[in-house]
Amino acid sequence: MNAENLTATANKICSLVTGSSRVLVAIAGPPASGKSTFAEALAPEINKLTNSDTSTVLPMDGFHLDNSILDQQQTRQRKGAPHTFDAQGFVDCVKRISATQSEIFVPVFDRQLDLARAGARRVLATQSIILVEGNYLLLDQKPWSDMYDLYNYRIYLDVPEALLTERLQQRWIDHDHTPAEAILRAESNDLPNARLVASCRLAADQVISSEA
Repeated sequence: MNAENLTATANKICSLVTGSSRVLVAIAGPPASGKSTFAEALAPEINKLTNSDTSTVLPMDGFHLDNSILDQQQTRQRKGAPHTFDAQGFVDCVKRISATQSEIFVPVFDRQLDLARAGARRVLATQSIILVEGNYLLLDQKPWSDMYDLYNYRIYLDVPEALLTERLQQRWIDHDHTPAEAILRAESNDLPNARLVASCRLAADQVISSEA
């Protein structure tokens, strides 16, 4: 998204603020669609427009189940699929943030360590615009769909599968996988997850398409 469109989206979100209630924005899309990058660019743009630290990012990835739990469940090879998250815990966290303006601590996923760090990010009491980003925010399956009505605005990042494949393979290569291992990881887990996100999603208020 170019700077002009980023500003337009930020302005739209800012216009949703009324009274003291928090505004929750869902930023959804398949793995490697650029959700984190987009959210981390959008938050400071909103803060610039409001001239305050009013926006922050809540990443869904902080609710990855620990590898030890996945090993017990024999699901580690599918890490990143919907059933490998503490989905209900994430839903409860979003509901809590929506219902209160008190300070809340949330977990953040550390890709280098491959684990979630508890209480690694603060949602300040003064932050009224929360950008929630993750693969399954618009997934038409419970408990994920229980959050749909909590969002004041929903954005979906639509990226062609060929481009996702290229990005996913490079992601694994950057994590010291061989090209063959990277292809296997992408095709056995990431791309099935991406297809689920694309084929089983609820409606978005804004769809951002990317070709490059």
